[in-house]
Amino acid sequence: MGPEQHRAAAPRRQKPEPSGLRQAQARPQDGPASGLSPKQGPNPLGGSPDVPVGRGATSTRHYAIVTAAYWGFTLSDGALRMLVLLHFYGLGYSPFTLAFLFLLYEAMGVVANLVGGWLATRYGIARMLAVGLATQITGFLLLSALSPSWTAVMSVAWVVLAQGLCGVAKDLTKTASKSAIKLTAGTASGQLFKWVAFFTGSKNAMKGVGFFLGGVLLQTLGFQHALWALAAVLAGVFAGVVLFVPRLMGKSKASSSARELFAKNRAINLLAAARVALFGARDIWFVVGVPVFLYSAGWTFTMVGAFLALWTIGYGAVQALAPAIVRRSDDGLSAEVPAARLWSALLAVVPMVLAGLVLAQVPHLEWVVVVGLGVFGFAFAVNSSVHSYLVLAYAGSEKAAEDVGFYYAANAMGRFFGTLMSGLLYQWGGLAWSLAGSAVLLVICWLVTLALPTQAPQAAGPASQPATSPADQTPTATPHAT
Repeated sequence: MGPEQHRAAAPRRQKPEPSGLRQAQARPQDGPASGLSPKQGPNPLGGSPDVPVGRGATSTRHYAIVTAAYWGFTLSDGALRMLVLLHFYGLGYSPFTLAFLFLLYEAMGVVANLVGGWLATRYGIARMLAVGLATQITGFLLLSALSPSWTAVMSVAWVVLAQGLCGVAKDLTKTASKSAIKLTAGTASGQLFKWVAFFTGSKNAMKGVGFFLGGVLLQTLGFQHALWALAAVLAGVFAGVVLFVPRLMGKSKASSSARELFAKNRAINLLAAARVALFGARDIWFVVGVPVFLYSAGWTFTMVGAFLALWTIGYGAVQALAPAIVRRSDDGLSAEVPAARLWSALLAVVPMVLAGLVLAQVPHLEWVVVVGLGVFGFAFAVNSSVHSYLVLAYAGSEKAAEDVGFYYAANAMGRFFGTLMSGLLYQWGGLAWSLAGSAVLLVICWLVTLALPTQAPQAAGPASQPATSPADQTPTATPHAT
């Protein structure tokens, strides 16, 4: 090496700079190969340097881990519902009392979604997943402590309390999981709609499998040992979340006041209102009306449980296929919002027709109802999948967990209202009244969707797109975002 070359190489032997200065400087590797841009900062998954950075494979791995964790949770949640229903039905409890056992479960979901979204934003999604799983395990152990020697009132109170704890667990876990999809899809070539549809559809299919599993476990292991087995499975899922989900994924600055927490953009407020009506319209017949109707028509409880399981699995399968059913748009909203309006209108027609057929007492009525509810399930699944996508498309990037939590609090409110009215309407007027109530709620849902905007709200917080004027900025959460 010549003297000139030595002099040119000399600057490379400088004393290393302090780490803080190195971090403040732009590095060549923080470019397209690492999934970063100067506007994004060191971590596109939520603002923390503790989270692994990357596109494609890393995002897909995070999505797969979160989805698998929620599968395990949902399997146990579906099994729990059948365990409680079958066990207490065998003890002679009335259908309305069985519905009452789940009221606190649904009510606590409203609070859990709101608080869970705020906590996930403040402390990270992985921590909220772990808290949700730990809470579910605690609920199972409390239920397993139920003693046959207790009075009926004490038993019901204990089960309602434990179910309330499981309701908190369910919605903490769901809010954290859905928020994780928003963050991972944002760095995985715009897979949001497909990932949301697969997550939601597979989750509901797993719940259907859980219904069947609950009956099998109750028959083979008994109530107490079945709960212990489910708690052990969840303990394994808990360990996987702690070990493999990035510790501070999704951590950001949380809302500092209740006003800020509830003051969502208009699109999310409207979508939340539609969600209350949509899920109220399902549970108003699903929880008490149809199961009791089919049982009174001569079906065994096993047949009724199998129908509910198959309906839920089929509903989940259609949800997963929704991206192939709904026409997609480049902006992620101009075709998807009209689809939400169309499918809401189609869905409202189904319970109207079914209520008329029930009042007319057509031949083989129970099979007519089963087929009709299959049609209802198809349209409902598409509606639900589109709604689940739209909330993430409308949500801000920094506080996605809070937006999702607010939206799913509305979802829980709809389930609570539907569960309550399911028992009351069936008691007052039978299945026809339950289906008529469903139709009324779906008309409300359709009217609300007419007001949904077809353009994304202004993005808040750090942009993840190339620099543009404020008027041109839009969220990156579209099906085709890159």
